[in-house]
Amino acid sequence: MLNYIWAGLIVFSLAFALVTDVTELVQDRFPNESAVPAAVSFPEGYDADARRQPVRVTFDDETYRSRFPDDAPDSLASSYEGTLVQTRDGRQVRLDAGPLPEPLATIRSFQADEDGDPLRARIDGSPRLDTGPVAVDLRFEPVRFRKMNDIAQAALTFAETAASLALGFIGILGLMLGLVKIGEEAGLVRALARFVQPVLSPLFPGVPKDHPALANVTLNLLANVFGLGNAATPLGIKAMEDLQELNPKKETATDDMVMLLAMNTSSVQLVPPSLLVAIMGLQINQLFFSITLATLFSSIAGILGAYGLSRLRRFRRSNPMLQRDDA
Repeated sequence: MLNYIWAGLIVFSLAFALVTDVTELVQDRFPNESAVPAAVSFPEGYDADARRQPVRVTFDDETYRSRFPDDAPDSLASSYEGTLVQTRDGRQVRLDAGPLPEPLATIRSFQADEDGDPLRARIDGSPRLDTGPVAVDLRFEPVRFRKMNDIAQAALTFAETAASLALGFIGILGLMLGLVKIGEEAGLVRALARFVQPVLSPLFPGVPKDHPALANVTLNLLANVFGLGNAATPLGIKAMEDLQELNPKKETATDDMVMLLAMNTSSVQLVPPSLLVAIMGLQINQLFFSITLATLFSSIAGILGAYGLSRLRRFRRSNPMLQRDDA
């Protein structure tokens, strides 16, 4: 069911992006086929031989609003600072990375490779620039299928992030599972299972006495409590594998597996996550009480929710453990 939800969200986002992009093209929101009138002046004087020199660009309010009636701000700045670049291929104005009126700000974000890149526009024709403020036509790069490009870029970016996280997670996974294996061979896991059984047995009634699943559940919960972040994930996977071994119907989760998932989702934490500590430093102490209360109440809600739903007849009929007992 979750796969269908994700597929529906992806299709909806693509359809929304396509409709938005087509609407922008039909309404001619961006100056794709036409130039934008402006006036340029040179605070330090114009040098025909200089490759780069400072320039000020001014847009006429009335002309700008008539061209962009839906996006133009209430008032334009008196001028916008930039740089004139002269090459054999022509002359180009690069507006500095500062506040720009719409839709020029959107054009800059579309064409920029990094934050802070200037907005580039080619000067049409070969007007004389040494006569003071000169009227020119600025032709910006066309903007087409902006939303579709954003979705494609986000997909590539998060694919790279997912690969980086997966590679980094291998080391944590190997370390924690190795420690768990050592604990199993040394008998520490069974000792821990016997120690925590009176506390966790009521929450996981389908787990037999002294089963290592209880110890792995405990290690997973302790990792969450102490804010160990990714270290809790391999322990949770190991605990879920142990619970799956007790599951007579592998395609359906048992109540114990649902309870473990609910407790992990609520994530009781007494120690703030290390990432948050790195960002906030000592100021994290101001959030300690709030974090504790929030995670405590969320855990209580998760446990009560999982337990309450498991009592309902509709969900009891699908419980693999009860089906095994009936058989």
